[in-house]
Amino acid sequence: MLLTEMNKAQLEEFKAECEKAYEAYKAKGLKLNMARGKPGADQLDITMPMLDVLNSSSDLTSEDGTDVRNYGGLTGIPEAKKLFAEMLGVSPEEIIVGGNASLSLMYDSVARAMTHGVLGSEKPWCKLDKVKFLCPAPGYDRHFSICENFGIEMITIPMLETGPDMDMIEKLVAEDDSVKGIWCVPMYSNPDGITYSDETVRRFANLSPKAKDFRIFWDNAYCVHHLTDTPDTLLNIFDECKKTGKEDMVFEFASTSKISFPGAGVAVMAASKANIAQIEKILGIQYISYDKINQLRHVRYFKNFDGIKAKMEEHRAIIAPKFKLVLDTLEKELAPLGVGEWHNPNGGYFISVNTLNGCAKRVVSLCKEAGVVLTGAGATFPYKNDPNDRNIRIAPTYPPLNELEIAINLFCLCVKLASAEKLLAE
Repeated sequence: MLLTEMNKAQLEEFKAECEKAYEAYKAKGLKLNMARGKPGADQLDITMPMLDVLNSSSDLTSEDGTDVRNYGGLTGIPEAKKLFAEMLGVSPEEIIVGGNASLSLMYDSVARAMTHGVLGSEKPWCKLDKVKFLCPAPGYDRHFSICENFGIEMITIPMLETGPDMDMIEKLVAEDDSVKGIWCVPMYSNPDGITYSDETVRRFANLSPKAKDFRIFWDNAYCVHHLTDTPDTLLNIFDECKKTGKEDMVFEFASTSKISFPGAGVAVMAASKANIAQIEKILGIQYISYDKINQLRHVRYFKNFDGIKAKMEEHRAIIAPKFKLVLDTLEKELAPLGVGEWHNPNGGYFISVNTLNGCAKRVVSLCKEAGVVLTGAGATFPYKNDPNDRNIRIAPTYPPLNELEIAINLFCLCVKLASAEKLLAE
């Protein structure tokens, strides 16, 4: 029976049963965490042999003759550029291989724009009266934090099944030259797991912004993070932009953070050759070079893009059962009651759950009180303001299966309890 169809007496009885079960969970003294999309320890074990690839007898010279232990190679060693160019579908000349985190490359890209502008800027963004970014939501909280850090005004763009609302995007960028950027997670988006449709990608490539220095921040974090035998496909944004002559409009980012080691992976940025040239001039003042030893280690270990894909199959074998457990539990516990909606993603690292309006904060609070930490309610929206207080991001990858089972059952119980409280209050 749907919770919304229960009368007051039935709701009160349901709530009392939930409260009893909830107190039993609290008595367990749980300390579980599903707040961040972190690989589990067994995933980190997959690439441990990488640490033995380079040793005291290894040839530590890149293919262009650079001694990777020394200075030089600002934008990356050639073989690393080739590896990531194949992964992202661009040329090596359109690649900058960075440090261990794509977040750092994204932050630096915004910082450079603020202090120096980007290719096509008349002045640094910090000298403008206002800078605005479009922010598809639910979205990635760290993108929004970057904007807040620089005082960039955020405009929420609703997410649809095909990606962000392109009608709204096209209108805003065409009318307002203070709109300088948009954050995108185009494949298995964080947190909904939606992959942008071909039409959406083409509409991005055909944008006609009023701001000549508008940039699409294309955070392709999950481009190889598939969970099924029938993975989603994503149209290549650079291919489409080259057709429209607008390849300067895109900055693309990715990393091996959830492929090798989150704390010691390799991050990469793709951009047009003209953008790369402008960025490299400023980058050369900030850095001598990134960690070329780590770049070489990754290339020698993976060898090529096929090597990366093979390792991702090992990751899939570990995390796909975790996603299945969560989705099966949601379907069993919440679907019959009509108190939640969610996507069944084909990849990525998250499951996005929408509760009844006005319940998300209460659910997160109940879970925390019983020992399960979730991503904060509202975190998936700019300024942490979910207007309907309903979206919760679940990160299933980090806990082992036995702990995940406890955590997701408690989560469902908290959704039931919060929903009953909400309906009784009405």
